[in-house]
Amino acid sequence: MEPVYKRVLIKISGEALAGSNKTGFDFDFVTKVCETVKRCTEMGVEVGIVIGAGNFWRGVKDGAGKVERVSADKMGMLGTAMNCLAVADVFRRIGAAAEIQTAIDIQGVGERYNTAVAVRKLEEGSIVLFGCGTGCPFFSTDTAAVLRAAEIGADAILLAKNIDGVYSADPRLDPTAVKFDSISYDEVLARRLAVMDSTATSLAMDNSIPVIVFALADPDNIVKVLCGENVGTTVTK
Repeated sequence: MEPVYKRVLIKISGEALAGSNKTGFDFDFVTKVCETVKRCTEMGVEVGIVIGAGNFWRGVKDGAGKVERVSADKMGMLGTAMNCLAVADVFRRIGAAAEIQTAIDIQGVGERYNTAVAVRKLEEGSIVLFGCGTGCPFFSTDTAAVLRAAEIGADAILLAKNIDGVYSADPRLDPTAVKFDSISYDEVLARRLAVMDSTATSLAMDNSIPVIVFALADPDNIVKVLCGENVGTTVTK
């Protein structure tokens, strides 16, 4: 199989890293994901990754009105840095080159985000993990993923989730929900579908970056998406 994308940004939810544990890490599963991403780089694909923090902290939701929104979001940024450290170490353990860049200064964790450096690292074959979201509160890691994708010139955003695509409604709550093979950004926004937050969706639309939403439960889906197989849902114009 030949990849149809040269450079991609993979967004991985923090919850996915936890597996059935719900919190922390399921390192057997994380290793499978990292091995799959390594295969992608061996196919010549340049890979950037943004990881959420849901396996540790879900910002304002977990703050439950007890933690002020800005502080809650900053805690989430730190959670993403923890995830980047863990995943980068797994990559290195299996023989893949991995670099961490953070949107805020955290000495000893990763270097400060720099677009030119990130692109150079990608071209050299390193997997670049982008931590700490956008570095600003009130913006999700979905928005950070689209922002980094636009900055590094990614051909597509691979949105690896706990659900296998975009549905007309939440399939866990509505048994009549219909899955889309493809859908436009406009329709996602108009129907308020839970693909990404509206800021992230609008940013992807404005920069014409396709978003492929698929289930990470089978890490091989990453390779299938890269090779153009009809997996999940594609969001485009």
